[in-house]
Amino acid sequence: MKNKSIKNILKINKNIKFRIILYSVMLFIVLGLMATCIYAQISKIDTFSADYKDNLIRFHVLANSDSDEDQALKLKVRDEVINYLQPKLENSKTIQESEAIILSEQDNLINICKKTIKENGYDYGVSINLGYSKFPTKQYSSVVLPAGEYKSLKIVIGKGQGKNWWCVMFPPLCFVDEQNNVIDKETDEKLKEVLTEEEYKLIVEKDNKKINDLQIKFKIVEVVEKILGLNKES
Repeated sequence: MKNKSIKNILKINKNIKFRIILYSVMLFIVLGLMATCIYAQISKIDTFSADYKDNLIRFHVLANSDSDEDQALKLKVRDEVINYLQPKLENSKTIQESEAIILSEQDNLINICKKTIKENGYDYGVSINLGYSKFPTKQYSSVVLPAGEYKSLKIVIGKGQGKNWWCVMFPPLCFVDEQNNVIDKETDEKLKEVLTEEEYKLIVEKDNKKINDLQIKFKIVEVVEKILGLNKES
């Protein structure tokens, strides 16, 4: 009887070990498939991003601090700059044309920012630069842009230590109502003009459910890239 009990215990232990090994192998396979899929997505994004990122100009505004007052001031500066540049950029056909317009208006933009800051009771300094900046994954209506380095018009208010705000200045996604889930036809056509068909399909999705999936996918890729040190913040 005792020997039978021992055999049963050994049999149970053997079954437990078998299940642990089986589950471990299954988990390894699942993790391997997930890693393969994520790597494929990173490769796909990297393949196209070098080209489409060079066809976009983003708009980046950094507040002096995270205080409610400084954040409100940041939005006022943003609105004044967008209102000024919108009519000047709306007929632009290429990123080179938009870049030239922005550079030619740089002094006026500085004056607009200073005037807005002063009218709101502050004496912060302000700087403007058209260069490259790091951006997280961001959705603009039916467009989702992966994290990465993009050319951008960057405005820094005061110490620039507060939360920032961004949009796409060319093609003109800054001027699209963010409450509207689908970009307007004119902006959509501009995107198609400056992007290849594959690039367009990579970042544009007009189905509400699918665009959430697209954003989640890019977020996962962003996190993995940070873990692997492939997309370090500057």
